[in-house]
Amino acid sequence: MSKIRSICVYCGSSPGRDPIYKQSGKLLGQTIAEHGLELVYGGGTKGIMGAVADGVMSAGGKVTGIIPKFLMNKEATEHALGQLSELIVTEDMHERKHKMFDRSDAFVTLPGGIGTVEEIVEIMTWAQLGRHRKPMVFANVNGFWNPMLALIEHMKAEGFVHTSHLVNPLVVEKPEDIVPAILNAAARGDREGNEAIIERL
Repeated sequence: MSKIRSICVYCGSSPGRDPIYKQSGKLLGQTIAEHGLELVYGGGTKGIMGAVADGVMSAGGKVTGIIPKFLMNKEATEHALGQLSELIVTEDMHERKHKMFDRSDAFVTLPGGIGTVEEIVEIMTWAQLGRHRKPMVFANVNGFWNPMLALIEHMKAEGFVHTSHLVNPLVVEKPEDIVPAILNAAARGDREGNEAIIERL
């Protein structure tokens, strides 16, 4: 079995309009901790980000936050950042994303905005290029990601995703089912990327 030790969660630094988004974030966090896994995330302590971190910490789990300097006062508070198990401060978004990738064995996308979309699209791009085979999950809370999933299928159908077998994210509706889905996916295949391609990226 391919070992899953840490899960990266992408999500909004805002709570969104429906309370179910934050509730789902907290439940996912609790489930991550209950399975003995570490949370790697963008370091924000507000919105859905904060809910996920709170969920992990309330269940006794480890949280690693990775945040650029310029976002520290915007997406977090100094006190809340001090509660994290580990805090990594980066110079910019580019460094943040690479560190999140390196520290994570799987990726989950909860509801969020443009930044959240950009993060999971990059991870899918790297999968398409053969950089990794780590499990990727759309947490489709209340059908939030349906338009995005429809777009991906449309791109495949129109011939713009040439290695679609490498871009096959899991779609899970219930937060409590996400970690089991990741563990099952990891047990089915090799998650390592092509080193030659990694070196060129």
